[in-house]
Amino acid sequence: MLRRHFLGAIAASTVALRAKSALPNVIMIYCDDLGYGDVGCYGSKIPTPNIDKMAAEGIRFTHFYSASPVCTPSRASLLTGRYAVRTGMPSVIGPGDQSGLPSTETNIAQVMKKTGYRTMCIGKWHLGDAARHLPTNKGFDEYYGIPYSNDMLPRPLLHNNEVIEQPAQLDTLTPRYTAQAIRFITAGSDKPFFLYLPHTYPHIPLGASPKFRGKSGFGLYGDVVMELDWSVGEILRTLKENGLDDSTLVMFSSDNGPWFQGTAGALRGRKGDTFEGGMRVPFIARMPGRIPAGQVSTAFASTLDILPTVANLTGSRLPSNPLDGIDIWPIFSGSTAPLTREVFLYFNFWDIQCARMGNWKLHVSRHNVAAYSPSPAAGLMNLPLRNPELYDLATDPEEGYDRAGDYPEVVAAIRAQIEGLLPSFPAEVRGSWVGTQARHVYSTPAGALPELTPD
Repeated sequence: MLRRHFLGAIAASTVALRAKSALPNVIMIYCDDLGYGDVGCYGSKIPTPNIDKMAAEGIRFTHFYSASPVCTPSRASLLTGRYAVRTGMPSVIGPGDQSGLPSTETNIAQVMKKTGYRTMCIGKWHLGDAARHLPTNKGFDEYYGIPYSNDMLPRPLLHNNEVIEQPAQLDTLTPRYTAQAIRFITAGSDKPFFLYLPHTYPHIPLGASPKFRGKSGFGLYGDVVMELDWSVGEILRTLKENGLDDSTLVMFSSDNGPWFQGTAGALRGRKGDTFEGGMRVPFIARMPGRIPAGQVSTAFASTLDILPTVANLTGSRLPSNPLDGIDIWPIFSGSTAPLTREVFLYFNFWDIQCARMGNWKLHVSRHNVAAYSPSPAAGLMNLPLRNPELYDLATDPEEGYDRAGDYPEVVAAIRAQIEGLLPSFPAEVRGSWVGTQARHVYSTPAGALPELTPD
């Protein structure tokens, strides 16, 4: 037998063993600043045939949420299943910051590694760039990517802890991430794998390879989204060609709403605020034979639910820290029975600004400045809404019609649940709540920025 035929037979045998493993593979594709309305199956005109096909072959959620409207805390929550304030990561960190995901937190990679998985992170980490905080010290066997946002300098491309390019060249970043993903998926091993692929894009500054530049008809942003869609297609093709299609759960989502470009569709707000457009994101899950095709779910779910769901699917032991998410596999598998959960809290920094119970969303406080606007002379401040605002997200996803006056009992019920949960949160959250409630504000129209009452 020729050597190449022998090696090919060995590789095929390895793939077959892995495909028959009782433990499924898991891939989490996580875009950066991709808006709710930036994907074809969510209403975008940007061509995204591979993501749309993934949705048609699995389940697409219409009410799926990031746990934060900005980068670092959204990733902390995704990986730990806990609100970022519990992990001490309520806001964005930058290069050289000595903080990072604490060693007291257990993330998905660490959970799955104990079950025998090989693990890799490819892309934007943004949970600490000191060596002790990098993915290779957080349960990942291998890392390839930029340790924070691509608008932060210096912009090193790392392989594990080694800088292999600086500054990282942006135009070919998505193809290089994709090549690394394919290499990891096809690596000879009889172990199941967990791949976390937090893409750099479409966070600005944007970069697309020559193959996609100018092709979308929607500017460079559209070109970038098209290339992300191509990447999804390459990963799904690789799974199929290697006999791993039916044994791999693939999930696709975004860390928060769109920033200066892109669209949140009909939703109000953008990255950095707790209106729906800042935190409601696309979410698609696909696993042929396990997740029925063609589902569109209106059930509420969030990134907090990913860790407990994956742990249940893979038979992995849950972390010792209490989780805020729940197992949503019943929704994946087609159940329409409602799942029991606590109210979902919308955090901005340490501040609780909204809470969702069923289809009701209650706004209780708001910053005194719109996201990414210059701070007023008094500085950034969280202010109470003298008249809390209640929106029915089933009929009013734009949060345009305040119903608090019609349903005071719902306002009271949600408020009581918020206050019931407060003792479980860190002192910074409790202190923010007390301080916010003590501030005196003008009565402002629904949806407006609150203002301090002058002394």
